[in-house]
Amino acid sequence: MFISCHKQEDLTLEQIDELIKNLDSQLIENTISRPYKNQKYENGLAGGVWNDTILSDPKTFNQLIAERDGASSDLINNTVDYLLDYDPVERQWKGRMADYEIETDVERDILTVHFTIRDDAFWSYYGKEDLIPVTSDDFGFWYDEIEGDPECHSGGYPSQFMVKADGTTAHIDFVKIDDKHFDFVFPRIIADPLLTTNMNCCPSFVYRPAKEKDGVEGIKNLFSVDCDPKTIPSCGMFYITEYIPARRIVLTKNPYYWEKDENGLSVPYYTKKIFQIVGDQNTDFLLFNQGKTEVYTPRPEDVNELVYNQKNGYSVYNAEGSMGASMWSFNQNPVNKDSGFYYWFTKKEFRQAMSCVLNRDRIISQTYRGLASPKYDFFPEVNPYYNPDISLEYKYNLDRAESLLKKAGFIRKEDGYFYDDKNRKVEFDLTIPSSTTVYNDIAQILVDEASKIGITITIRQTDFQKIVEMITSTYDWQSVFIALGANLFPTQGSNVWPSTGNLHLWYPLQEKPATEWEERVDYLYNEGKYTLDEAAAKKIWDEYQKIFLEQCPVIYLMRSRSFLAISNKWDLSNVYYDNLNGAVLEHVFLRN
Repeated sequence: MFISCHKQEDLTLEQIDELIKNLDSQLIENTISRPYKNQKYENGLAGGVWNDTILSDPKTFNQLIAERDGASSDLINNTVDYLLDYDPVERQWKGRMADYEIETDVERDILTVHFTIRDDAFWSYYGKEDLIPVTSDDFGFWYDEIEGDPECHSGGYPSQFMVKADGTTAHIDFVKIDDKHFDFVFPRIIADPLLTTNMNCCPSFVYRPAKEKDGVEGIKNLFSVDCDPKTIPSCGMFYITEYIPARRIVLTKNPYYWEKDENGLSVPYYTKKIFQIVGDQNTDFLLFNQGKTEVYTPRPEDVNELVYNQKNGYSVYNAEGSMGASMWSFNQNPVNKDSGFYYWFTKKEFRQAMSCVLNRDRIISQTYRGLASPKYDFFPEVNPYYNPDISLEYKYNLDRAESLLKKAGFIRKEDGYFYDDKNRKVEFDLTIPSSTTVYNDIAQILVDEASKIGITITIRQTDFQKIVEMITSTYDWQSVFIALGANLFPTQGSNVWPSTGNLHLWYPLQEKPATEWEERVDYLYNEGKYTLDEAAAKKIWDEYQKIFLEQCPVIYLMRSRSFLAISNKWDLSNVYYDNLNGAVLEHVFLRN
């Protein structure tokens, strides 16, 4: 953009910023802005095959094991369904697999959520007409015997417990009423019980016999990637009907799925989803440009080409900055207590200094082509307790980074490098997923900025599944770039933010809080869950956000503006795209 064969005067930073803003404006003008606001869907036409891609092979088709692998979980979610949906537009919960009613007993300080499963919810197998009703057992077994069994190591286990007003811990109980009715009984009135109880179901008629025969190992042995996927029952939109490793996965429409349009046609309208396993984003982009896939979410470096080559082949939608953001975190697990990096990372000033090294403006300009904004908050705007006045103090400032390091006892020697008080040179690894080029670009900039103040960072590109293993079981990592989703609700992430969580990234599964600030976070998180008065809750969640932004156990990166390209062979009447709902594509249908 800024290169020419003729010598020109160097542009100032202000001129570059202005050019980027103009480029941003032009891109937006040439794309479609169509957020989902609960518009009514047009009735569609049945038929068609949806061709798509995934970057890596699934690791399992087992619901429990898939909790630790996003690619696997995304596929399995096509075969199951959740109790409820949250409508971020109206900010309220709506029934999906079930209807609900909340009952509170103020005198006894007990809350009960009553669920009624819809009558047209069925399990079925591909190619078979036998229908098995979805029952209370499908939810109760998973809640009690999978999530509720600590030997299963499910991420849902911590959320089953509550701290009562007297400080004791009590369990949220599942109570089966009959095949279609069940309750969750809370031992204390909670501000948002539906967030805690919303879950998808499992085919208990498969999982229960496996556990009764072989225990937890029987559960884990179900539905490996070597199984015939046609043996996996579905109550969701699709069956998994074919898997060829490193090549493709085929999902076939479930004709018995409950959701239908006004004409009685079941949703989705297309009959198959075929995912090619591509391995990298370059191949993903190439296949879309060749018209071999239906949809593509571009990397920042792809946006210009994608937008200005639309012609008649596809249309491009835009959405404002995403609600979530990737983060940079530092391993503070005491299993590494003899290492230099543990000594450094457990110092608050060191983490704050690293935040001051992160040059978000440079990253936005060079990596995102200006199509992003820095994330300086902890809660996103959609969170009911987001406070625009609470912002990260430790922004890019190399002088301040040096000052903070010296305050923490680090010394910059004549060779230009920082050393700790034990004369260890400050150098550590940054692990990033190998499947995305954006992380690599960001990391290269970070390495360069850190070198300016005598800190050496080495980039380690690693398979994502290996990263998951490192942060959840082996703990043999130093620092990492990772995304854990957006906190749309203040109590979201019960396995991440409280110190007991199995995904408490920097030091998981603490028997007791390792630091005073984590102890305070645990207290605020717990109190916030049970505070119904909004003004009182706001004070709690304000302090909660401030602590994380002060302590910097995670340092958020950017909120990128996102784009979506979709083939024009599809009728786009029902296509919506925004930063709350993502891509709404379930009601897409072929043009006449």
